[in-house]
Amino acid sequence: MVHTRCVTDLLSALTRRALPDQIAGIIERPARESRTQPWPSWVDPRLVEALAGAGASKAWIHQARAAEAVHEGRHVVLATGTGSGKSFAAWVPILSELLGFSSQRVSLASLTHRPTALYLAPTKALAADQMAALDALIAAAEAGARVGVATADGDSDLSERTYARDNADIVLTNPDFAHHVMLSGQARWARLWRGLRLVVVDEFHNYKGLFGAHVAHVVRRILRIANHYGAHPSVVFLSATSGDPAATAQRFLGDSFGPVQAVTEDGSPRAGSQIVLWRPAPVDSAPPDSGPPSDFETTTKLATDHDPDELPSEDAPRRAANSEAGDLTAFLVSQGARLLTFVRSRPGTERVAEIARERLEQSSSHLAGTVAAYRGGYLPEERRELEGRLRVGDVRALATTSALELGIDISGLDAVVVTGWPGTHASFSQQIGRAGRAGRPGLAVFIGRDNPLDQYLLDHPDVIADTPSESNVFDPSNPGVLIPQVCAAAAELPLQESDATVFGLEGTELFDELAREGLLRKRPTGWFWNTTLGIGAHETVSLRGEGSTISIVDSGDGAVLGTVDSARADTTVFPGAVYLHQGVPYEVEELGSEVALVHRHRDEELRTFAREETSVEILNTDESIELSTGVWALGTVVVSSRVVGYDIRRARDGMYLGLVPLSMPVRELHTSATWWTMNAGAVKEAGVSAADLPGALHGAEHASIGILPLFATCDRWDLGGLSTAAHLDTGKATVIVHDAVEGGSGCAQRGFDAGLAWIEATLEAITTCSCTAGCPRCVQSPKCGNNNSPLSKHGAQDLLTVLVRSMRDDRPKGQL
Repeated sequence: MVHTRCVTDLLSALTRRALPDQIAGIIERPARESRTQPWPSWVDPRLVEALAGAGASKAWIHQARAAEAVHEGRHVVLATGTGSGKSFAAWVPILSELLGFSSQRVSLASLTHRPTALYLAPTKALAADQMAALDALIAAAEAGARVGVATADGDSDLSERTYARDNADIVLTNPDFAHHVMLSGQARWARLWRGLRLVVVDEFHNYKGLFGAHVAHVVRRILRIANHYGAHPSVVFLSATSGDPAATAQRFLGDSFGPVQAVTEDGSPRAGSQIVLWRPAPVDSAPPDSGPPSDFETTTKLATDHDPDELPSEDAPRRAANSEAGDLTAFLVSQGARLLTFVRSRPGTERVAEIARERLEQSSSHLAGTVAAYRGGYLPEERRELEGRLRVGDVRALATTSALELGIDISGLDAVVVTGWPGTHASFSQQIGRAGRAGRPGLAVFIGRDNPLDQYLLDHPDVIADTPSESNVFDPSNPGVLIPQVCAAAAELPLQESDATVFGLEGTELFDELAREGLLRKRPTGWFWNTTLGIGAHETVSLRGEGSTISIVDSGDGAVLGTVDSARADTTVFPGAVYLHQGVPYEVEELGSEVALVHRHRDEELRTFAREETSVEILNTDESIELSTGVWALGTVVVSSRVVGYDIRRARDGMYLGLVPLSMPVRELHTSATWWTMNAGAVKEAGVSAADLPGALHGAEHASIGILPLFATCDRWDLGGLSTAAHLDTGKATVIVHDAVEGGSGCAQRGFDAGLAWIEATLEAITTCSCTAGCPRCVQSPKCGNNNSPLSKHGAQDLLTVLVRSMRDDRPKGQL
């Protein structure tokens, strides 16, 4: 039996533990009563009984309304809070139909049209979790009827895939498998397409940026194939609370398949809960029962923006957020809590778990083994084991990346610790919503990191409490996404004129253009993929911008410890790196193109941190407009990065022990960019001093990247940038905004085309922001690699004022 502490007791204990200035505020989330109604009359009685056994004898109003819409054949987006039982709204209609179908006497011919459903999740773990829940519900409802459910993904063996393809009524998978296997070999999955009644897109709010744009086309192609086989399935989007879900889902699906109905009124209960805003303790004041400090770094509290006359003052150095998270995790576990601790990086999860275990060894040694790390790169079996142990209580705390932000059903959690702002309000809401699910109260602790963004949030709790969740930002019409997706569709079935609307096109001009370029072949019966190119159309699509993965192998026994994306390998498993796996340090012997060999590290005290150099070179200019201030340009750039060495630090106290130089290869990203320059006269006109110029350019870069999604319908995480007071290629003060994927995504192009409107909006965002020195609403960025330093809000405003004036006065007719 797992015993947990009530949230009131946990909050009281946390308050007693805190030093006078550590709690920056407590946000109260009010309780909400449940609102229910009977399940619709068409729901199979056996299923109603099974739902009652699962604690859902009545439907929450949002479940009933969404299920009714799906039953009537409509597309629906259900956007309600974490733990509100959204999946029931999708499964009830299809399970009722399958149970009724199985009970009928049917002919052999009609068996080929047995109802089927396809479930898409952004992660394999979520599909596996849904599989377990469905199996339990079906087992309670079948009463002799057979309903087959199967997962099919990259981890499935041949027999599992064969069963899913040939027999399963409900197939649970992810967009990657759907694209690379099911759609590329669509004829082999004809049984599924013929009977397809329902497509479930789970965790819809997760589909943003280029990934969201690609998956939008994957879903449209699934509907196109189903229509070809005579099926017209409904699509149900299951989403956390988000901005304008109806418009977002409609943009995702396009106009070719009909309207999308939104259900957003949440009928699930919510107990009152608290969000504690927490500052790390000063370095020289160890928290009670926490043992000696173990910071890798010290931090400095920044002055607030409340008083315009207040000068920045240096406060006592504070402990690193990860060290604080490890201590709080141990403390909450010792108080009887079960929790998740979200950490911003993979190495961070290992460190936080390690610190928590060390603290528990000192104070509650019997609990030290109940804390573990959970992150990408672990083998699937290891992740499933950790999830299972957390459910039953063998593991009481997991230090995790955002991998557990998604809706895996882990009930009974008392608390969540969020280490650093996760980037969006939607992600923050998802993370804190993991505690206190299904009407139980929960406690969340937000630990501010050492950057202006987090410090601003600690000083302005209203930004966390009152800001609504963002809308998904993606653009299916992005040429870098649209063209390979059209080619993949042509390889599945020849394109017809009527298919233009599937891809949001007004006509077939793009099909003809791709035929002229040799990618497609036009025939009387349609446009076909050109198979003579020697590459499959589906191979040209990179849903996640992914590359290959590198296996991390123990050279002693040949065991595979995990994997790492090749793009991260240079900074994670470089030769000499200390690689942590569940708290056990391994030293990297060798990094190859497919394998990184490691062995147990002799000194468990040492940790390594990569040093990386990055530059952006302008390769060519495709378009440019001369201005009195400089140039407004679009072209191709190469973003070069290289690991030049690594720092060695002692784990116990973070002491710097030296730098080891490395000679690693340069990694290059060829992509598209928009840039503008400011000549000496323009800088002088703006009144920006040489000392303030780097911060002014940096602020302008951040603000413009933050505003560009308004014009490019992308996500700021799909963009990168650089600002410098004297760029090598331009010889002038320069701001570069580039696409963050190989070959470009079209976002920079759209920024160039938006021109004056983009920069005017950027200037307005800075000018109208009420802060004094810059904040997340204007010039700070959650993804800044330089920790938002240096930044000059007023300098950015002055530079952009001059730039806007020049663009208005100097622009050639019809441009900018």
